[in-house]
Amino acid sequence: MRDEPLGRLLISAGPTYEPIDAVRFLGNRSSGRLGVALAESASRAGWDVTLLLGPTNIEPADTGVEVLRFRSTADLEGLLRERFPVCDMLVMAAAVADYRPVIPEEARANPEGYKLKRSKDGLKLEFEATPDLLAGCSAMRRPGQRIVGFALEPAERLMESARAKLQRKGVDAIVANPLDTMDSASIDATLITRDGQAISTGGPIPKTEFAPWLLERLEVVCAMPEPA
Repeated sequence: MRDEPLGRLLISAGPTYEPIDAVRFLGNRSSGRLGVALAESASRAGWDVTLLLGPTNIEPADTGVEVLRFRSTADLEGLLRERFPVCDMLVMAAAVADYRPVIPEEARANPEGYKLKRSKDGLKLEFEATPDLLAGCSAMRRPGQRIVGFALEPAERLMESARAKLQRKGVDAIVANPLDTMDSASIDATLITRDGQAISTGGPIPKTEFAPWLLERLEVVCAMPEPA
């Protein structure tokens, strides 16, 4: 039995639900399965794990994992602001919305009582960009912290987009995985590190197997020199 944890690992997982009104939302198909598997595997390996988990019916069976729930991007932003400063490594596996509906000014005072009426004229929604949570964490990190992001893109532009995201967000590594990973039980991924390494799973593997695979490769990320 290990007396001290390997470190404090913060993981985000699952979708975000962006409210349109009190009963409707825009979401995505992320299941959170990968993040939950990673949290359980990390806890077994000896990490002190906190999992920020979106609206999904999957939860870790490992009682050693602290689970904090969020629904919207704003909820997740608040949890990251609270928990990121005290973690050693952040793995942002959550599928965070890039845009959210703009709620009318008159509804903001009472969002729980706001519900759109059906109209024969249809409906038009206005959207605004959500905060860039990954870049925000990168900007506020302290020496010694490591950040791993995820890039979900079509296969034909996956590697190019992942490398560009790694540079743009200022993180230590990116897990590049194709679109068909979403809501799937398997993943065909490549870990791209800040120092130029690209480590592939070598084909699709179950997400339960990918979790310990990624944890082992994160040792490479931890061993890298501090970013300039």
